Amino acid sequence: MPSLKTNFYAVSQVKFAKLNLKICINRRISPFLVVLLLLVISFHTAVGQHDSIGIHVPVKVPRWRLPFVLSTTGSAFAGSLVGLNYLWYAEYPRSSFHFFNDNNEWMGMDKVGHAYTAYMTGSVCTDLLRWAGVKRKAAIWTGGTTGLMYLTTIELFDGFSEGWGFSWGDMIANVSGSALYITQQLLWDEQRFQFKFSYWPSSYAKQRPNALGKNVVESILKDYNAQTYWLSCNIWSFLPHRNQRKFPKWLNIAVGYGANGMLGGSENPPNFAHVQRYHQFYLSLDVDLTKIETRSKAVRTLLKTLNFIKFPSPTIEFTTLPNEPVRFHWLMF
Repeated sequence: MPSLKTNFYAVSQVKFAKLNLKICINRRISPFLVVLLLLVISFHTAVGQHDSIGIHVPVKVPRWRLPFVLSTTGSAFAGSLVGLNYLWYAEYPRSSFHFFNDNNEWMGMDKVGHAYTAYMTGSVCTDLLRWAGVKRKAAIWTGGTTGLMYLTTIELFDGFSEGWGFSWGDMIANVSGSALYITQQLLWDEQRFQFKFSYWPSSYAKQRPNALGKNVVESILKDYNAQTYWLSCNIWSFLPHRNQRKFPKWLNIAVGYGANGMLGGSENPPNFAHVQRYHQFYLSLDVDLTKIETRSKAVRTLLKTLNFIKFPSPTIEFTTLPNEPVRFHWLMF
């Protein structure tokens, strides 16, 4: 969007109009996340054959599985992209391909969200392909890059839209999420470092409901103040074999990142200028639900499905607030 050289009031209005548009564009992935979550639940319910390491693939795989997986995921991805193209981008003028630097917006939370989406998509699609009988490395490379290809397509749409632009920050985040998944699968055939998510309602959504969500479902997707992203490490996987029997297989240690005080993208609106924006870093315990042993297929399915959520645990929080740099939470979600 071209800059406007006019009085301060007009400039402020333009800036915050762009912030509101950016708020909307950051939610474009929301329908895809819903589709992805439904795929996770339906897939794990249908298969129900997982061990503590990964998905179990039978020797003889029914021929219908691969066409089913390709048609289902292909339709979901293509349908969401077509919908974005006609329902979202059609509202804004096309332009020549250009770039847009949004690295200073939302204190990096949207970038971590991009990485998380790419990671989760890679995990689900790889499991789907393995279940369909695709060989291990082919499934890892194909499934692991699916999220990257999807998000790259969205970035290309941005690049040709006058209101936005291709974001290198988003692309770096997308590549990082896919690389985290693919590298671990190739090295260990398991995810020793897992991307996880947690949510706790913030007070800011009520102050700007159109931007941050009018209800819980909208706020989970829109309110970056309420989101926390975690990298959860399974300790047992790195222990020497002689010590593994003495240590809980399911116990993880997790580091998290969040931010607070955000009522706008790069800055808060004038009427919320007094609200302080700050970073949050966390150190906590976690549980790898896939490492909990059970004979019940239904329980294994449930644990596998819920493992993308950070387990509530005692947590130490480090902030960039000068008057409160360290906090302790007996139980943090």
